[in-house]
Amino acid sequence: MRRLLVILAFVLALGLENVALAEVQWRETNREVQGKSWNDPRTSDGVQIYGSNGTITIVTPKRITVRVYTILGQMVSQATLQPGTSELRLNSRGIFLVRIGSLTQKVAI
Repeated sequence: MRRLLVILAFVLALGLENVALAEVQWRETNREVQGKSWNDPRTSDGVQIYGSNGTITIVTPKRITVRVYTILGQMVSQATLQPGTSELRLNSRGIFLVRIGSLTQKVAI
């Protein structure tokens, strides 16, 4: 019983940490993106996804709806992005799932 309570407290603590992640917002930027895209833009309507230093960056030629999830499936952010470059700064590092339409991409930051 005691072990179950410890595990439950640990799971709840993880959930509360992700609540803080949900407060982050996308912002448009003019910053030049360095590195290689996590996905192939030729197969994703020109959308490019980058991740580094606690930031997910998306370059898109058209308006898109993007959802970001933790590896456990908890939604971190949902937004409609305008054409151009947008970035989402996260308070934690790890692997996140970025979903844009039918495209789902793992991004490590």
